Amino acid sequence: MGKDFVCIECPRGCALHVEGENGAWSVSGNFCPKGKAYALSEMISPRRTVTSTVRAKFGRVPVKTDREVLKSNIFLVMEKIRAAYVDSDTEIGTVILADVDGEGTNVVAAKPYRVAGEN
Repeated sequence: MGKDFVCIECPRGCALHVEGENGAWSVSGNFCPKGKAYALSEMISPRRTVTSTVRAKFGRVPVKTDREVLKSNIFLVMEKIRAAYVDSDTEIGTVILADVDGEGTNVVAAKPYRVAGEN
């Protein structure tokens, strides 16, 4: 029994099919090496970039992880994001939460934020 993916590594969007188990994987449907690497990473250790917003003194600040997190850790990361609060100015890339997944992944501001009324 195999698993099907649509490759997102390039605009072509190849229809990938993976067969096998426990490291003995066979990938078909890829037109470039990126497709094979993508399919294998999805089978072995699927990862995603998490985007959300964090509560702030005057509104919400858009945030994202600075690298992909394991798919199994997304809910853990979201719990920490929900509990976070920003009460000072931020720039793009300002670390809002450090090491949210135990693997060194940070949650960073995706847009500048200014606390209204303060200089």
